[in-house]
Amino acid sequence: MNPIVKAFFDEATNTVSYVVRDPNGSACAIIDSVLDFDHAAGRTDTSSADEIIDWITAEGLKTEWILESHVHADHLSAAPYLQERLGGKIGIGENITIVQDTFGKVFNEGTEFQRDGSQFDQLFKEGDTFMIGQLRGEVLHTPGHTPACLTYVIGDAAFVGDTLFMPDFGTARCDFPGGSSETLFNSIQKILALPDETRIFVGHDYKAPGRDEYAWETTVGEQKALNIHIGQGKSVEDFVSMRDARDATLGMPRLILPSLQVNMRAGQMPEPDDQGDVFLKIPVNKI
Repeated sequence: MNPIVKAFFDEATNTVSYVVRDPNGSACAIIDSVLDFDHAAGRTDTSSADEIIDWITAEGLKTEWILESHVHADHLSAAPYLQERLGGKIGIGENITIVQDTFGKVFNEGTEFQRDGSQFDQLFKEGDTFMIGQLRGEVLHTPGHTPACLTYVIGDAAFVGDTLFMPDFGTARCDFPGGSSETLFNSIQKILALPDETRIFVGHDYKAPGRDEYAWETTVGEQKALNIHIGQGKSVEDFVSMRDARDATLGMPRLILPSLQVNMRAGQMPEPDDQGDVFLKIPVNKI
């Protein structure tokens, strides 16, 4: 069976969230949700998540999974908020522990911050499977952008997170701690080994030069033929050279500091102080 896919685009962070549903039942999964965050004011808002909740409720669906493709550096996850209202288990790749260890040190989190992935309900590894009703999902470990990146292959659809973008925009950056352009190249080969007709759903879109509309669905065949960074059999040496040079010109994402602190906790905020107030840290010269 092949899933029905509903996309929700958040223009503020250029993020695409997905609801993946069993075509013969009411089960669904949510992939890469967004908690709106006003960085200047330090305020959260649930408008993007509420849009997903309203749609799932109107369709009469039952949420079984709330999946993260990786620890996002450009938006906060709404996973706990969605779980509280819809149920479902929160899942991510087992290498979340590497990310937690790395950024636990960056943010000086201390021993009270657990670095074992226990904030999540499920830690996936390569080859794991899961069910969305009668739909079977498979897990590909696709690191390179981050150590914990996964691709979820559900029927004829692959949800690749930040590993690949639309063919006219290319591939993910690899200069975050734990990233590697050579590792990303090898991960992408796993995705390109899927059947050409496999639908690919990307985690972000930024409207490549010359394109007027946002887009987030492509195919393996289109990526192999047309991706400007990896298509037409580009060699690992050429890709690494291009990717590393490009990454050296990129600034940090606007929301990287709040996003990492929240997302490594499965979308939870840091523990409040004695007055019940929550604070996010800004490490100086650490990233």
